[in-house]
Amino acid sequence: MANRSDLERKEIFGHPVGLYILFFTEMWERFSYYGMRALLTLFLVASVTSDNPGWGWSNDEAINLYKWYTTLVYIASIPGGIIADRFLGQKKTVMIGGILLCVGHLVLAYESIEAFYIGLAFIIAGVGGLKPNISTMVGGLYPKSENDRRDQGFYIFYIGINLGAFLAGIIIGQVGEKINWHYGFGLAGIGMLIGQLVYIFGQRYLKGVGEFSGKSENEEEREAMKRPLTRVEKDRMIVMGISFLIIIVFWGAFEQAGGLMNIYAQQNTDRVIFGWEVPASYFQSVNAFFIFTLALAVAGFWTWWKRRGKESSSLFKMAVGVIVMGFGFTFMSFASLQYEEFGKSAMYWLVLAYLFHTLGELCASPVALSFITKLAPVKYASFMMGAYFAATGLGNFVAGTVGEQIKNASEFQIFTGIFIFCLIFGLLIILLLKPLKRLTHGAEDSQMEDGIPKETAIE
Repeated sequence: MANRSDLERKEIFGHPVGLYILFFTEMWERFSYYGMRALLTLFLVASVTSDNPGWGWSNDEAINLYKWYTTLVYIASIPGGIIADRFLGQKKTVMIGGILLCVGHLVLAYESIEAFYIGLAFIIAGVGGLKPNISTMVGGLYPKSENDRRDQGFYIFYIGINLGAFLAGIIIGQVGEKINWHYGFGLAGIGMLIGQLVYIFGQRYLKGVGEFSGKSENEEEREAMKRPLTRVEKDRMIVMGISFLIIIVFWGAFEQAGGLMNIYAQQNTDRVIFGWEVPASYFQSVNAFFIFTLALAVAGFWTWWKRRGKESSSLFKMAVGVIVMGFGFTFMSFASLQYEEFGKSAMYWLVLAYLFHTLGELCASPVALSFITKLAPVKYASFMMGAYFAATGLGNFVAGTVGEQIKNASEFQIFTGIFIFCLIFGLLIILLLKPLKRLTHGAEDSQMEDGIPKETAIE
């Protein structure tokens, strides 16, 4: 964490320069990750006798591996957070995670089964070190009292994430799907290497951010690492745990994108435009395109909404995000009905689904990242961010488990069931909003001192 003097550094567009260093680092990391994500299931189900041979797995086998891979990638954030909190600090752990990611993606460029699984293992370890800690560093760029600016900073950071994802689906997807799967995997590694260089040469803009608090020059931070949690901090840990449940549900539905919806795009969708067949992997960029074109508009909407005195807590936004994202699956239900009748469904159903998924994501995900940095005690800052990403991983596991039911149920039944569940769950969170907000003890209030409302007593 950084003290106030550390934060008074040069700014660009009202935000610390360090935000843009983290922006581009994460952009290239996500370029590599989403490039791998776009290719994984398509590579696994590709015929071994095709011009660009894959492994010839069945759909449910491919989704099962995708499930375990994406689950472990995010669960690794817990040990990554612990290492940062107890030993290295966020800055050094991000550096190590980036190195592991470079190695992992480049190993995948080799065409062998052994290299494939070794590469996945390095990527899992690398994401575990980088992902939770770079997000925590974004929060560390801002004083606790500047909640609105911090939220805006996370929206900007989120644009970087999705700019990388957008480029990955098109560039890596094209190379991997149309030329050679392993060339695509190797290209993802080059992207990660660029991100690592940005991070290395941008260190001077991150001074005082992400350092190991156990050796902090700030006496208050050192003491916060030693003392037991207060009642307020314990309550906030509880509400963060509940917010993780929202995250599991959200990503459990949303992550059908890389599994069931990815395969659906390839096998069930009419992708021909003016005689040209759109690669299925391109649809992995649709969500990202909507993210960086709509992110600031959604952020502006919530700012306007709050100024009108309307409910605008993070928990409310996350619940709305689940509901809106759930509505996206109604379009997949329509697509399934069209496929059952005509043998192919139109591409616009996928585009509409991803539009609603994106709007839901913009309500939930960047807000959740900011929410954790507001509530997490200093001594558990990276651990709680790691727990957030572990919840994301569990959501991926749920997504894979649901996607595997394609062998027992129709696409229409699965997509419609997801919509109904998300609608009911989101409405339930809204009904419980008042008692949940009390557990935050005003962490999102504007009148704050070190993250605690001035009128709040600490026990």
